[in-house]
Parts: sequence; structure tokens; C-alpha cells
Amino acid sequence: MKKKILMTLSIILILCMGGFGIYVNDYSHAQNNALEILNHKNVEKVNSNLITLTPEKKSDVGIIFYPGAKVENTAYLPLLEQITNKGYNCYLLKMPFNMAIFNKNAANKIINQYPNIKHWYICGHSMGGAMASSYVSKNKDKVDGLILLGSYIYGDVSDKDALTIYGSLNTSVKKKIDYKRNIVVIKDGNHANFGNYGHQKGDAKATISRKEQQNQTVKAINNFIEKRLN
Repeated sequence: MKKKILMTLSIILILCMGGFGIYVNDYSHAQNNALEILNHKNVEKVNSNLITLTPEKKSDVGIIFYPGAKVENTAYLPLLEQITNKGYNCYLLKMPFNMAIFNKNAANKIINQYPNIKHWYICGHSMGGAMASSYVSKNKDKVDGLILLGSYIYGDVSDKDALTIYGSLNTSVKKKIDYKRNIVVIKDGNHANFGNYGHQKGDAKATISRKEQQNQTVKAINNFIEKRLN
């Protein structure tokens, strides 16, 4: 009897593991124009879990980026390169199984690894934003602010210290926002166009270009950080 129970449990476990493997390996891949940025001189693949983008002028401001769930991290390189061009160091993380929920404290290692950075911001898209928010809520002494893309504050974080950016067509995010400050709505933008990974199932089709949505995002982030530094 015990052998039958153990065998049944083993079969269930194998099936669950197989199903999980299929689920996490079905993810959105970075488009070629995003991957090309890996060859730019200010971009360094430090290891399999970290890509850094360094501005021309030395800066003590760093932005750690948590990618959206089941999205290849390199899909966010076009956005982060624009942010870097504004004078900020960017640290793009690769999460286990492309899901930030499995390593929401990943920022700790980066903060410890780069002591020259005096002002840290944690930025995330979608589920990455939720995990970034969760991290900031428990590590307020380590960071200056939170930046959310297609996401909303999760946990004990004041809207004074957070910037929320979302596309007007991303109505599911709008419904979850119950605070007033530091909210930027990109007219005719959607959920997926913060990254370069193509269409996302269930997402509305944006009526502005991906480039325009990212341009407005960079402007909002730059304004938010500049105000906090001055």
C-alpha cells in the first residue's frame, strides 16, 4: 500500500515539474533591435544574471531593473539605454525562470556590489514592478525611490517616493491605483511597449509607437529623479 502511495505521489510530482517547466519556458523573447544593444560600448554583460549600462559621465545614481514575468530581460535594453543616456547607471537583472517572484531581493546583491552608487532606485515592469515594490517596502533605508511601469504600489511604500507610469489602454492597472501622487498616464500606450518583445496576449494594441511610449517613460523617470536629487 505504501509503495503504491509513494509511486502515485512520485508520478504527480513528475507531472507537476513537467508542467512547470513547460510554463516557464514559454516566455516572450527580446526582439533583434534590443539584442543589438548588447554590442554597444557602454553595455556590459557582467554575468548570466546581470547586464550593466554606464553613462558617459560619472554618476552616483543607479537604477536596478526587475523585468516583467516571462519576459526575456534583454527586451528592456532599448528603454534602459535611453535612461542611461540621461546620466544614470542601469543594472538589468535576469530573474530565475524569468520571474522576479523567485528572487525579489535580487537588488541586495547589486547594492552591495556597487558601493560607489549613493542613490538607488528600483524599477520594475508588471510583476517585476510588484516585486520591486515589495522589496522597497522592506528596504527603505537602502533606496531613494521606486519606479513602476505598468504596475502599481504593492506593500508599504508612500506614493511620495514612487513613480507610477502606465499606458491609458492598460485599464487593469488603473483600477488598482488608489493613490494620487506621481502618476503618469501615457495616452494611447499599452502594457507591453515598455519592452521590446512584441505583442503580449491579452494586451490592448497601442495607438502610439513603442518608441514614443518609451520616450515618454524616460522623460517621466528623468523628471522624477531630478526633482528628488535637487
